[in-house]
Amino acid sequence: MIDIRNLSFYYDNEESALLDIDINIKKGESVALIGPNGCGKSTLLKVINGLVFGTKGDYLFLGDSVDRKTMKKKDFTKNFHRKIGFIFQDSSVQLFCTSVYEEIAFGLKQMGYEENIIKDRVCDILKFLDIEHIKNKKPYHLSGGEKKKVAIGAALILNPLVLTLDEPLNGLDPKSKMFIKNMLIDLNKSGKTIICATHDFHYVDGIFERAIVFSKDHKIIRDGKYKDIIEDKEFLKNNNII
Repeated sequence: MIDIRNLSFYYDNEESALLDIDINIKKGESVALIGPNGCGKSTLLKVINGLVFGTKGDYLFLGDSVDRKTMKKKDFTKNFHRKIGFIFQDSSVQLFCTSVYEEIAFGLKQMGYEENIIKDRVCDILKFLDIEHIKNKKPYHLSGGEKKKVAIGAALILNPLVLTLDEPLNGLDPKSKMFIKNMLIDLNKSGKTIICATHDFHYVDGIFERAIVFSKDHKIIRDGKYKDIIEDKEFLKNNNII
């Protein structure tokens, strides 16, 4: 499904963010991206979502190359963004509509769906996320946990194949963390591919089968079973992860 080959990313000042990355993620996998701050996890998620492009190397999604050239094609970009959703670390940067309802409906409206279909789907998402009671509220008036749910709802409304999340539990209360944890488990069981950058190992226990570990110099240093890696405390300490 996701095939990244020998990909590196450099900022304009030639500082590296990713170095020689090789990753293959299959449909239905649940993958944690872990590593110290600044190791490249967030940059990789942006690459996967077509928001930035590797300085060198290749990224293929469902066999199609994702690069500056293909992302300039309207039909390709529209189809690509229907299949993969991204939840930023700070949900506030994703929320810009006048109400929760409009925020979640936005993607379907952009895709040209009829209003009756939009209404039904938005109601389903509001119920799924237990946020029906805030559907008319302004997003900037919400709590951190509510904002996170709305951002997730805005991604899920298009029924993507892949859901990517950047530190989704940051700043949330324990109840919100458990809700999102259980939701991700259910989504993965339903067949969705989950890719998540995280360092909150206590609350994400049970979500992931696989972990990809990045070093402080932006390289992958380990790729294997999540449980085996998380239980290797010496390895995690030596690489400034715990």
